[in-house]
Formats: sequence, structure tokens, C-alpha cells
Amino acid sequence: MSLLEIAAVISSALGIWLMTRRSLTSWPVTLLACGLYAEVFHQAKLYSDMLLQGVFAAFCLYGWWHWYRGVREEGAVRVEPLAWRGILCGVAAGTAGSLLLGYLMAHYTDAAIPRIDSTLTAFSLVAQWWATRKYLANWVVWIVADIVYTGVFVYKQLYLTAGLYAFFVFLAVLGLKAWRKALAEQQAEAISTVEDPLRSA
Repeated sequence: MSLLEIAAVISSALGIWLMTRRSLTSWPVTLLACGLYAEVFHQAKLYSDMLLQGVFAAFCLYGWWHWYRGVREEGAVRVEPLAWRGILCGVAAGTAGSLLLGYLMAHYTDAAIPRIDSTLTAFSLVAQWWATRKYLANWVVWIVADIVYTGVFVYKQLYLTAGLYAFFVFLAVLGLKAWRKALAEQQAEAISTVEDPLRSA
């Protein structure tokens, strides 16, 4: 355990908690966590996860902008449902990324657990992209990924990070419940808006 890992843990936990609250400040906090964890993973030879932090950083910048635009136009960060076509495309992209990255890491690096690490990396990218687009389904992917990540970090003796990811599972469940409630409220509001003119007519 190092001061670097402690700082990464704190900033990551704060960023995810803020995201469950649909707060714009979740993005700059998460951006900081990406930089810290890139170095943590580099030292642990988890190269797929190290590279993942760079992509996450780009997604953070995009998510920050996209959420800000939504707040400016709609007054709040509105949750979006994801159609089955989008889900299938996400699963296909995650699977393809897992196979490709797994092959590269297994044959061209000394990555500790290349196949598992690559699969987690690919599907984490899917989850993060869905989060930037405000899709409720992002939390489902994070719950599964964080459970597996917890085991990986125990194996790599990154115990503080393993504890963090176990906590992430809890936060992802909270996020799923909170965003599901917000989506239900949005849908009820939309129905009410449609019905009111009809009643007045």
C-alpha cells in the first residue's frame, strides 16, 4: 500500500459517489483518479488497466461536456434508457475488444493476467461510454466488472484497491437504484405533461 494508491482510492470513491448523484463534479474528480491509477497499474504490470485510464480520461472530458450541455439545455442530468440494439452493440464491442486486447497482451507484453485483464478493460470501456451518454445500463456492467476486479486486485495483493472495488460494487448498486428512480420520475413527468393538455381540452 502506498500514498499513491491511497490518493487514487479516495479520488475514485468520491468520483463514483458523485456520479450516483448525477453531479457534474464527478467528471473532474474521476479525471484525477484516472491519472493516479494509471501509475498504480503501471507499477503492478496491469498494462491493460493502465492504458484503460488514458481512454477513461478522454471519456471523462467528453462526459463532462455532454452532461454540462444537458444541464444547460434541460436543467438537470437526465437519465436515458438503452434500447436492445444498443445493448447488443455494446456486448459485441466489449467481446471483440476483449479478444483483440487479450491476444496482444498475452503475446507482446509480460502482463500478469492478460485475458481477464483485457476482458475487464474492454467492458469497462463499454460501461464508461454508456455513463457518458447517461444510460442507466452502465451500472449493471459496472456491478459485474467491479466484482471481478475485486478478485483480481486481491490476487495482485493490491488490498486497498480490492477494498475500493468491493465498495464500488455497493456504489454501483446505489447508482442503479438512484438512476432507475430518476428515470421513472422523468417518464411519469412526461406522461403528466402529455395528459394535462388533453384534460384541459
